[in-house]
Amino acid sequence: MSKPLILPKKYKSHLDLNQTEKAIKLVKDTFQQQLSAELNLRRVTAPLIVVKGTGINDDLNGTENKVSFPIKDMDNVIAEVVNSLAKWKRIALADYNILKGYGIYTDMNAIRPDEELDNMHSLYVDQWDWERAMSRKERNLDFLKYIVRKIYEVLKRTEYTVNENYGVLKPVLPHDITFIHSEDLQQQYPDLDPRERETVAVRKYGAIFVIGIGSELADGKPHDGRAPDYDDWITITEKGHKGLNGDIILWNPILECAFEVSSMGIRVDKDSLLEQLEITGTTERKSLLFHKRLINGELPLSIGGGIGQSRICMFFLQKAHIGEVQACIWPKATIEQCKKHNIFLL
Repeated sequence: MSKPLILPKKYKSHLDLNQTEKAIKLVKDTFQQQLSAELNLRRVTAPLIVVKGTGINDDLNGTENKVSFPIKDMDNVIAEVVNSLAKWKRIALADYNILKGYGIYTDMNAIRPDEELDNMHSLYVDQWDWERAMSRKERNLDFLKYIVRKIYEVLKRTEYTVNENYGVLKPVLPHDITFIHSEDLQQQYPDLDPRERETVAVRKYGAIFVIGIGSELADGKPHDGRAPDYDDWITITEKGHKGLNGDIILWNPILECAFEVSSMGIRVDKDSLLEQLEITGTTERKSLLFHKRLINGELPLSIGGGIGQSRICMFFLQKAHIGEVQACIWPKATIEQCKKHNIFLL
């Protein structure tokens, strides 16, 4: 079921349809070029589908349905449309012999049929998936923050480029991104749920990186769900907090809400993988292709994540709905409601 729409009062897009299409290309070209240069990444070709049962597909929170189908010419083996390329990228780092300090990025396209549709969520997911090989000594919170700051600089440079080409789109990002742990948020706002905590924090700071997604907090619940086999959410860091992962969240002045643009983190090593599989009761995954290669030491240590393409286009072009920058399927009621409020979906 669709979530209630946010319908900004007196909304009118700053760009018409033709300007929007040109601006989308500008945002995507600028961002991926800057990201590649900043993180030492090179583009690779990635799959849309993978074989079921290899452990390569991203399980997200572990409850979402995947789009799947039998392959007639392969004895009806089941293929799945990827949810993300979190684990595939790490295999690619090994197979491409990528050196430490360098990495890859690719266009990731997914279909998530269980998504609850609203201003920011659609059935179609498009993001840049990236992965960078790292050393053992870099598996710490300081290095995670170092990479987050680099990505944030790319966001700011992209925003500047958009403003240079479309002066009506004024920059809104703060100079710096603020780091805050999910455990600190829970302690500061125990009566709020995780989404409400994010909203309070990002409204105050403008741009935040919430650290520690997946482990239980003091109230017995995680800030949000994370699969046990890509991000490391169990390693203890500063102040006894857990987690070497997090989300980049921006304050969206059009929708007046928290706006996540990236999920990322330092990936599991053998020890954290085994511990997280144990915690989540998924130890049977140890027999899958990806997990066996990781446990056997065949995959490099890495950091990586996904950055929403339509999300950042929506943000920088100051649109009220992701359907203004992405062609997808929407309920008829959503289309009609948006039209009444000057929101025209592609």
